[in-house]
Amino acid sequence: MAVLTDAEIQQALGKLSGWQRNGKAIQRVFEFPDFKQAMVFVNKIADAAEQADHHPDIDIRYNKVTMALISHDSGGVTGRDVRMAEKINQIAG
Repeated sequence: MAVLTDAEIQQALGKLSGWQRNGKAIQRVFEFPDFKQAMVFVNKIADAAEQADHHPDIDIRYNKVTMALISHDSGGVTGRDVRMAEKINQIAG
């Protein structure tokens, strides 16, 4: 899959609430009232990622969950990452 241009990534980020560029990836930090709710969210994302066969990098720090997306096999952000970010936002509500 083709890597998006910087302009295409910026355009996508304009439509992805809370997401930002972090190097070659896009990422968003989610905050929850406690660890248990953070883990419920992560498990929902795991199910969605398995269905999409596209898995975010996930960092869990108590009640904060950072999701980062990059298509490692393509070397940058692709349309697949943007679609997964949209799905993550839907799950987050």
